[in-house]
Amino acid sequence: MSLTLLPATLDDLNALEALENSVFQTDRLSRRSLRRWLASQHRAFIKAEVDGALAGYALVILHRGTSLARLYSIAISDQCRGQGLGRKLMEAAEQAALEADRIYLRLEVRKDNIAAIRLYESLGYQRFGEYRHYYADQQDALRYHKKIRHFDARLWQRPVPWYRQTTEFTCGPASLMMAMQALDHERKPSQREELQLWREATTIFMTAGHGGCHPLGLALAAVKRGFQADVWISKRGALFVDSVRNEAKKHIIEMVHKDFVRQAKQAGITVHYREITQATLTRAMKDGALPLILISTWQLDGKRSPHWVVLSAFDEGFLYLHDSDPEEGVQSELDCQYLPIARTDFDRMARFGRDRLRAAVIIRAGKD
Repeated sequence: MSLTLLPATLDDLNALEALENSVFQTDRLSRRSLRRWLASQHRAFIKAEVDGALAGYALVILHRGTSLARLYSIAISDQCRGQGLGRKLMEAAEQAALEADRIYLRLEVRKDNIAAIRLYESLGYQRFGEYRHYYADQQDALRYHKKIRHFDARLWQRPVPWYRQTTEFTCGPASLMMAMQALDHERKPSQREELQLWREATTIFMTAGHGGCHPLGLALAAVKRGFQADVWISKRGALFVDSVRNEAKKHIIEMVHKDFVRQAKQAGITVHYREITQATLTRAMKDGALPLILISTWQLDGKRSPHWVVLSAFDEGFLYLHDSDPEEGVQSELDCQYLPIARTDFDRMARFGRDRLRAAVIIRAGKD
């Protein structure tokens, strides 16, 4: 068997249509749809030829403005089944998505397609959901995804341990504990310390529920424990005050902010009232520090919540984050370590609220 994998073109339309009609009884791609995808720029359309004849294809959709790629369709001729062609097409699909700077590849598969499910799971795909009555014959679809871009461990600036926050509001303390343990391997994180750090750094109120952590509060907590901390805040004045409507809550947030400013001045913490740049962040890591960064979770979970993460590594194209709060049912713990964010997307993620607040706390080991 002479196998060749090539980009599909409009010249393949007739052969692709014939393959589609022979492989699928329902949910076929029409000739019009095949033509549209062949002409699209936002896809990878890979054909497999065996001895010069079309034997299969994989179509990957590359949505704009997202880190996700989606396997839209894959087909293999009956004559070539059981010869490893599906695996080779999937590997080519992953490579195409990787070259398009995608981080995850997602797919749907019929619940009764046992062979395909075994293939996907053998390739490392994780099931994270289900669509009821997804196909034309009312069969359910299982949803799978795989993280295809991973941080190259050979490029580690500093290994960072991972800690899962134990409450919905302690991302700041969890991030600080990860940074402190990376800088001092003798430290052991605990829920007791997590809650104590939150009590020291909280703004009391923020959006709904419990308050989050103020960058100056996190810096003060780090200094109290023998570390050094510098702070970058893109605005002066009380932070997060616009996230609540109640005037009494606004007053308390402002009081807490002023007290953090006073304490930070007394502790000699340097505060830079300007936006922190990627160059500053990566330079700090090269010097042995670890930044905590405030982000909006919009790109992670579709919600506009303030969230603290640790910048754990970087390379030419990506910044990598440790996220203490896995999205239940979607992300595994490994997916929350060295989570790759394209540099082109990072600045948009690292802003919060109507005033586009940017904040970071750079943690360094204490002086000997």
